[in-house]
Amino acid sequence: MPKLNRESLKKLRTAQAGEFYAGKKVQIIVGMGTCGIAAGAKETFNAFLDEVNKKELKDVEVKQTGCMGTCSTEPTVEIVMPDMPDIIYSKVDEEAARRIVQKHIVNKKLVSDLVQDKPSTDILEHK
Repeated sequence: MPKLNRESLKKLRTAQAGEFYAGKKVQIIVGMGTCGIAAGAKETFNAFLDEVNKKELKDVEVKQTGCMGTCSTEPTVEIVMPDMPDIIYSKVDEEAARRIVQKHIVNKKLVSDLVQDKPSTDILEHK
């Protein structure tokens, strides 16, 4: 397998984003490494599923990933959606999950008190 350089990685990311947005428009990604699970990520994940189902949000996918590398801020959640920057929220409990769905996903406003990180500008260029 050939090595990826910065330019080929950007092209691959752009192609993958196009495939993703062809289906579901919004991704809620919950960190479910052992550190996240110990901090309550399973309950957070279930709260997202429950809220998305209650609001009948058909274009939202809730999924899990491994450790996001910020164990002290678990549970961590990344939100990826069109027309907004990708955001990582930290210390997301069940109540925070419901707030994120309503404010970020439905109303398209950041939940500022939970924002942990925003991606680099070059990552946003492809959107």
